[in-house]
Amino acid sequence: MINRRGLLVILSSPSGAGKSTLSRRLLDWDESLSFSVSATTRAPRPGEVDGEHYHFLSEDAFKRDVNNGDMLEHAHVFGNFYGSPRKPVQTAIDAGNDVLFDIDWQGAQQIVNSSLGPHTLSIFILPPSIEELRRRLESRGQDSAETIGKRMLKSWDEISHWGSYDYVLINDDLDQTFERLKTIVTATRLRRLQQPGLVDHVRKLQQEFEDLT
Repeated sequence: MINRRGLLVILSSPSGAGKSTLSRRLLDWDESLSFSVSATTRAPRPGEVDGEHYHFLSEDAFKRDVNNGDMLEHAHVFGNFYGSPRKPVQTAIDAGNDVLFDIDWQGAQQIVNSSLGPHTLSIFILPPSIEELRRRLESRGQDSAETIGKRMLKSWDEISHWGSYDYVLINDDLDQTFERLKTIVTATRLRRLQQPGLVDHVRKLQQEFEDLT
């Protein structure tokens, strides 16, 4: 029997709060962590590999998976469907490996309410200030002023759902936030529910005790 059952680790934040950087650090920290590969109905872009970047599905196949309960979460974005397939996640956590999700609050709620909800760990990353959030978005040098403005407008919608998460971290210092994130993951791995071998171990202790008496 495996020593522990894996976790579904959910990270959410407004754009620019540091979620992607923290996700990469988590994956580098522990090789038993893997990133959830989403499914989509959009066509593959040049260089994208099925099963590595996305699971590319037809719209009929995607909807069938949703109806069969095989999507932990899903959404319709810009004319295409996106979702998180349940089966590879189930396989990973049954083998004692954690799966990392970089998703918004809507996807997080769907996963928490799914059949794998008891094994989720949800963490929300807050920026130290709105001014700092804008500065980080501008310093990337990737988006136009218009795009940054749209991201800033959307940021409050994300932030307003912080209260539905298990843990909330204010990312005012990246290294310190990452240390706290590792502590949370390490501790949650020890939840009683995540240790399927505990019952057998306690039974063994009971038998040893009875043998002494």
